[in-house]
Amino acid sequence: MRLSNRNKTSVYGFVNTLLIMFLIGGTGAYFLEEYKFDILGNESFLLILVPLLLIILFYLNGRQIFEYDSDGEALHFRNRNIVPFLQQPLSDEFPKYKLLKYEVIDLFFMKRLYITISSKNSGSTILKYEISYLTRKETSDLKFSLNKVVKANNEKRVNNK
Repeated sequence: MRLSNRNKTSVYGFVNTLLIMFLIGGTGAYFLEEYKFDILGNESFLLILVPLLLIILFYLNGRQIFEYDSDGEALHFRNRNIVPFLQQPLSDEFPKYKLLKYEVIDLFFMKRLYITISSKNSGSTILKYEISYLTRKETSDLKFSLNKVVKANNEKRVNNK
């Protein structure tokens, strides 16, 4: 199964540009308000604070683009930001039989995917991906696919013992 929200890159880019334009416009309006008009009084700091909080919220949600591919004998996860220099993109590929379990953490407005895979050195390794920008249907499809792999792996382990 393949899952990707890469087709929404232009939407995220537009939102990013819009938020930056709001911040620049708010900064300009703040300086005009402070030094020329003085209509708002003490509330003029909100002209900068509100767009800044929206930008912080947008980036705290994590990497916007998530791709998952379970076709073949390997699982492939990719997670990247629309602004390439902000965060290092994640890309992991490993055989399906190494997947031990997964967990989706859904906090207030953030969603994270934790994948536990078997490792020769430490026994198990946890990989973290940010899936906040996936829709409910995409998240449920991802869970369904990962459940299928985990169930198949558990059956193989039981049969091999």
